[in-house]
Amino acid sequence: MPQTLFTAPADEPLAARVRPKSLDDFAGQEHLIAPGKILRRIIDSDKIPSMIFWGPPGVGKTTLASIIANHTHAQFINFSAVTSGIKEIREVMKQAEANHNFGERTILFVDEIHRFNKAQQDAFLPFVEKGSIILIGATTENPSFEVNGALLSRCKVFVLKPLSVEDITGLLRRALAFLGERVSVGDDVLRAIAAFSNGDARSALSLLEMTAANSDNGEITPEVLEMCTSRKSLLYDKNGEEHYNMISALHKSMRNSDPDAAVYWLARMLESGEDPLYVARRVVRFASEDVGLAEPGALSMAIAAYQACHFLGMPECSVHLTQAVIHMAIAPKSNAVDLAYMSARKDALETLAEPVPMNIRNAPTKLMRELGYGKGYQYAHDYDERITAMECLPESLKGREYYRPSEQGSEGRYKRRLEQIKAWKAEHGG
Repeated sequence: MPQTLFTAPADEPLAARVRPKSLDDFAGQEHLIAPGKILRRIIDSDKIPSMIFWGPPGVGKTTLASIIANHTHAQFINFSAVTSGIKEIREVMKQAEANHNFGERTILFVDEIHRFNKAQQDAFLPFVEKGSIILIGATTENPSFEVNGALLSRCKVFVLKPLSVEDITGLLRRALAFLGERVSVGDDVLRAIAAFSNGDARSALSLLEMTAANSDNGEITPEVLEMCTSRKSLLYDKNGEEHYNMISALHKSMRNSDPDAAVYWLARMLESGEDPLYVARRVVRFASEDVGLAEPGALSMAIAAYQACHFLGMPECSVHLTQAVIHMAIAPKSNAVDLAYMSARKDALETLAEPVPMNIRNAPTKLMRELGYGKGYQYAHDYDERITAMECLPESLKGREYYRPSEQGSEGRYKRRLEQIKAWKAEHGG
């Protein structure tokens, strides 16, 4: 029998040998494959539609495909987005067309479908539309961003979740039978391996196999586990969705004035290999978006942290980012600056053709002066109060207010100053 993605000879990694052949042995994803759930019914009835399995690594996407391969009466073709191009796609489609003409279904499993570019994904579309193939794609990336919209609309998306510690512990117990009778391990160590894997069954099985290979007399002890796990492998992809989830967690923790949570998410990102300059740029944005004039020094600290990251890099700059993140979390908050811009932006987009008032136009030439450029301009420094009642907005926006300061921190002083300015202008506006 030729070797495929779903065959597992004895010399293959433990994860391949342990791969279940039926849904009864499948770990996790109860929301999809428990009796009566939609994916369970689809597989049991062999009425497979085109679909996408979306989830983090090691949660069973390829395993579900192998179970479908074992149960379906259709021809099952495995296709890798890593090693295949347009030429290979056309060859497979030609084979699927021939099967379709003879009344035979073809299920095409595409692992890591997000690695295909738009042109490669487009090549599948006509065959999916006319039913020549049933497409099953597996991806760790959000298909909304990584899969062609037309193709995605013809597929049912199933979201797979990270496995629980209990799910992985049960899987590890079953895997012990594949390691031979000489291997012994306590439940506490199995649970530690499960917790360390962070919801990734493949990672857990690889670690079990590694610890077994490095154990004395087949006994996997906490000391052996510690030796094989010098640092925790965090679930993080700098270019994927988890990247955005993490920065969102950091931003929202700072906004909610929670320095402990903010530092935790910062550490998760940095220790997973995130570019410290990316984090620093986001902190700079936060300093004005969420702190603003409630604490004007926040922006200076954020810029200083960015410069420190640029000078030093990791790991030294982690302390500077931590200082900035804690400062942002504890600082008084105001989004008045951000709201001012967004409000003004809306008016600006709706009044792009509105001319600049003549009184505040520059008049560098005689002709421009004769045309009225700068006529009526009042130079504030010529007045004792260093302020005038001159209107600077277009006529259609006269009286519009964009900046509405809060009472938070230093912004209270800006608010009182603004109130004084507006009262003076109202009094002298005639």
